[in-house]
Amino acid sequence: MRLELPPLSLGRLTIDTPVVLAPMAGITNTAFRRLCREYGGGLYVSEMVTSRALVERHPESLRIIKHDGDEQVRSVQLYGVDPVTVGQAVRMLVDEDRADHIDLNFGCPVPKVTKRGGGSALPWKTDLFTQIVQTAVREADRGGVPLTIKMRKGIDDDHLTYVEAGKIARDAGVAAVALHGRTAAQFYSGTADWSAIARLREALPDIPVLGNGDIWSAEDAVRMVHETGVDGVVVGRGCQGRPWLFGDLQAAFEGRAERIRPGLAAVGEAFYRHAQLLVEYFEDEGKALRDIRKHVAWYFKGYAVGGELRARLAQVNTLDELRGLLDTLDPEAPYPGTDAEGPRGRAGSPKRPALPHRWLESRTMDDAQTRDIAAAELDVSGG
Repeated sequence: MRLELPPLSLGRLTIDTPVVLAPMAGITNTAFRRLCREYGGGLYVSEMVTSRALVERHPESLRIIKHDGDEQVRSVQLYGVDPVTVGQAVRMLVDEDRADHIDLNFGCPVPKVTKRGGGSALPWKTDLFTQIVQTAVREADRGGVPLTIKMRKGIDDDHLTYVEAGKIARDAGVAAVALHGRTAAQFYSGTADWSAIARLREALPDIPVLGNGDIWSAEDAVRMVHETGVDGVVVGRGCQGRPWLFGDLQAAFEGRAERIRPGLAAVGEAFYRHAQLLVEYFEDEGKALRDIRKHVAWYFKGYAVGGELRARLAQVNTLDELRGLLDTLDPEAPYPGTDAEGPRGRAGSPKRPALPHRWLESRTMDDAQTRDIAAAELDVSGG
């Protein structure tokens, strides 16, 4: 299928390749974003940061929103449940010129977030959702910074919110809406519902709609665009251990058939470069090498790398030690085909979402919930 999709317009921004790197906690730091940018174009979003922690200027939050000097679009995703705090965080980013694009997270399914009414639980409360989005858009508009939202279908199949939330966000003036085609109850299990993404596209013909979920290859992205009519795609777990996926996506969106199929040696070099970039990011070799360990299974999925070597790669402490281990890889080992492709990362299993007391009894906040929800302003980034 040939894809003819124009650049993605987000307010004053033009994203030539309509692909967005989804924020992933502990993954989409400056190191990984740079690695992905070296392969292809798109919009590369930082890890999610909590509004309260940002306003309080926690050092780790300030590190999370840091961007390389050559990142043309500095994109930050915020999480929060209090309109005032979210507004303060957006104002900080705008007034201090720390972001060119801001995204709000309403899609996180992690229990520690949803049990406080945050993430994918929040759009159920239409009054709170409306207040947060309106406040954030107002503050972002002061600096001409486009603001978008990312959400899920709803809490579960009996409590869907995505169409109504999309319309509320559009009316508030967001630049685009992204939908992950799963509910909070699904976590990352099962199959993403692309038909829901198509329904949202039909319901919001006047702003860009982006689709997220089960994009493991450039061909998946092309198929999503054809099946749903979206203006672009959001890629999360599919690029873990495969930063070159963004090269494939750019080629596909430009109508080119070439794809990157790295042999084992090339994968080893990409892994080593990722580690080097993490050392620069953390300014601490030991911390960087501990961080790269979680990427081992993703990078070498499907490749002929024995269990003993994988275990040693997951215990490295220095770049020199890593270099020595990677030099033992078979330089002639080819790309293993489908074994290296497809789903990666933990999918989890369907589960009953953790929600605040009596959360589903009403679409609006009661006094007790209004008092309690401030506890959801977690000062950690995650989800």
